[in-house]
Amino acid sequence: MKDLLTDIAGVRVGHAEDAKLASGTTAIIFDSPAVAAIDVRGGGPGTREVSLLDVANTVERVDAITLSGGSAFGLDSAGGVQAWLAEQGRGFRIREAVIPVVPGAIVFDLLNGGDKAWGRFSPYRDLGYAAAAAAGNDFALGSVGAGLGATTATFKGGLGSASATMRSGVKVAAIMVVNAVGSVTVGTGPWFWAAPFEQNGEFGARGLPDKFTPDMLAMRIKGGAAASAGENTTIGLVVTDAILTKAQAKRLAMIAQTGFARAIYPVHAPLDGDVLFAAATCEKPIEPLVELTELGMVAANVVARAIARGVYNATALPFAGALPAWKDRFG
Repeated sequence: MKDLLTDIAGVRVGHAEDAKLASGTTAIIFDSPAVAAIDVRGGGPGTREVSLLDVANTVERVDAITLSGGSAFGLDSAGGVQAWLAEQGRGFRIREAVIPVVPGAIVFDLLNGGDKAWGRFSPYRDLGYAAAAAAGNDFALGSVGAGLGATTATFKGGLGSASATMRSGVKVAAIMVVNAVGSVTVGTGPWFWAAPFEQNGEFGARGLPDKFTPDMLAMRIKGGAAASAGENTTIGLVVTDAILTKAQAKRLAMIAQTGFARAIYPVHAPLDGDVLFAAATCEKPIEPLVELTELGMVAANVVARAIARGVYNATALPFAGALPAWKDRFG
């Protein structure tokens, strides 16, 4: 176990980013189509092809998931991933037609100091293609891919991942892009809200403070009084190797969203666009009540850990006035 999303067999991850742009894209490629669903809690989401994931709709499985910076422009990245999959002959078949199914979600990183004057067409389609082509079993965390331009209320945001194995042997893992309006740390200190779920010192082993002061519990949001809707979001994906139906994957996404609340304060605000996909590679049987509940519980813990790891591993952007990274202050 590498404590990454790719601990789930048949799942590969690739990043592509542009330092001058201060933004990027992450592609999650399934070697075989995966059952997928989505849960949306934030007030300002940006998504692509997610109506397909409704349990009432026909398509059961997806070929890839795309996470990207760039706000609405970043939705083009899924087209690049789709183009790469089409070259591989991958997709939903309707007679001789083959259509890769690639839902996606985006974060807002247009005001982070990077050069967004790209002309007529945004670079995100090309970034999506490059991310898909780069997909493999190992990938970096922090200020990479879709997490390159991410920020939070107090520290540089980023991309994180984590995994776990249930007692039954079923695995679950998450990949998260943390661009929240709220804070992932307690007050201005080194403690992560997700500390109770930390494994092996993966985000500094600082635990929680001995006591909580009113200042620690005060609301800290990106932009303060000038905060506006649509400028923030935490997006991600939970994957399991359990055999799930589309409806069960939806339930997994709903339970796993609890991990957002364990790691971000405040969360699911009208200023956020929080989105969580869930996918199942359908390799191992699972009991549909108690074991599915346990799977959701563990998935929520994994989501919380991945969020904290994204901020812990981030590096500051090289622009005047950029937010510091956690490690700049406490590393």
